[in-house]
Amino acid sequence: MVYFAIKFWLLFALAFFPLIYPSFAYAHTGMVDQSGWVHGFIHPLGGLDHILTMVAVGLWAAQMAGRAIWLVPFTFVTVMTLGGVVGMIGIPFVGTELGIVISLLVFGMLIAAAIHLPLLISIMVAGMFAFCHGYAHGAEMPHNVSGLAYAAGFILATACLHACGIALTVLSGRMGRVQWLRPAGIVVAFYGGSILFAG
Repeated sequence: MVYFAIKFWLLFALAFFPLIYPSFAYAHTGMVDQSGWVHGFIHPLGGLDHILTMVAVGLWAAQMAGRAIWLVPFTFVTVMTLGGVVGMIGIPFVGTELGIVISLLVFGMLIAAAIHLPLLISIMVAGMFAFCHGYAHGAEMPHNVSGLAYAAGFILATACLHACGIALTVLSGRMGRVQWLRPAGIVVAFYGGSILFAG
């Protein structure tokens, strides 16, 4: 299952390479890159709330193991993409920022308490918060870039962050050093709580 998850994310990343490669070629001409994939890729990396959530999803999925190790992150990316499209076309959605903050609290606590929910519920939890993150990505898309390439960018960045969380958990498990997972969950939840109370 672990090898399947690794192969899955590798193929997932390769699937978006055709969208990204033209941007590299275009950028090498010295002209301004209007495709948007750079903007999309950087957006999830521009905020600690997004980074911690994406990595936490990978940590939690790998902590649960089984089919959750790839289904939970895949669901997150899929629903996040839907949220991104909704944000791009400007459909109003209330509670985006609150949903992002709560996602930090929830995923942090799930990791800290090593809670293994049923697979269907885990997928629903991931999807619910993924929509909020995706909407934020889409709503903040620059107007002069390609929506398709922008989406490919934030999808790839999110998949990479999920993969980091999965890889860290799997490697730690093989070395018998998974004790750091629960403190890591506490840190994620604490960060979410600090944003909530500060706001």
